[in-house]
Amino acid sequence: MLEPWQSSTPDFEVLGEAGDGAQAVELARALNPDVILMDLRMPRMDGVAAIKELARLGVAARVLILTTYGTDRDVLPAVEAGATGYLLKDTGRDELIRAVRTAARGEAVLSPSVATRLLGQVRAPADPLSARELEVLHLIAEGATNREAAARLFISEATVKSHVLHIYTKLGVNDRAAAVAVAFRRGLLTLDDG
Repeated sequence: MLEPWQSSTPDFEVLGEAGDGAQAVELARALNPDVILMDLRMPRMDGVAAIKELARLGVAARVLILTTYGTDRDVLPAVEAGATGYLLKDTGRDELIRAVRTAARGEAVLSPSVATRLLGQVRAPADPLSARELEVLHLIAEGATNREAAARLFISEATVKSHVLHIYTKLGVNDRAAAVAVAFRRGLLTLDDG
C-alpha cells in the first residue's frame, strides 16, 4: 500500500523501514537505496553509529537525518559522520520531498534552523579559554577534582567551579568528559600535555 505522499510522487519508492540503526544498516546493504531517512535516537545502534557503519561497509546511499534533535551536540556528530543532510521532523511534506531529491543528487540539505546554527559557529568561533581556564582544563583532563585543582593552583574551590562553568560555556558542553573530548578535538589539549 502506498503512503499518501507517494501517490503524488511516483518517482519515490519506499524500499524498507527499520526499527533501529542496526536494522537500518542491514536493510541498506540488502536493498541498496539512493537515500536513507535516519533518526538519531534509536535502540541498539543510534543514527550516528549507523552512518559510520554504512560508510565503513561502503554503502553508497545518501543519509538524510530526520529528527527532533537540532542542538549542536546532535548536528555536528551526524554531519561529521557523513550525513548528507539534516532536517527536523517539523519539516513540511513538500520540503521533505525536495530534500530527498537534493540529497539523492549528493547535495547538502539543512533545515533553516540547523543552517543558522552552523553558520553561527563559523562566524563566531567559541571564545578562547583564558590561561587559567586552560590550567583548570589540563587538571580536569588529568582527573583532578575541583578540590584537588584548587589546591594545586592555590585558589579557592569556588573559583575552580567558576572556571569550570566558563570552560563548559565556551566549549559548548555540559560535563567534564565532554570538555576534555572537545578540547582534544580543537587542539587545546594534546597527548603530549602533562
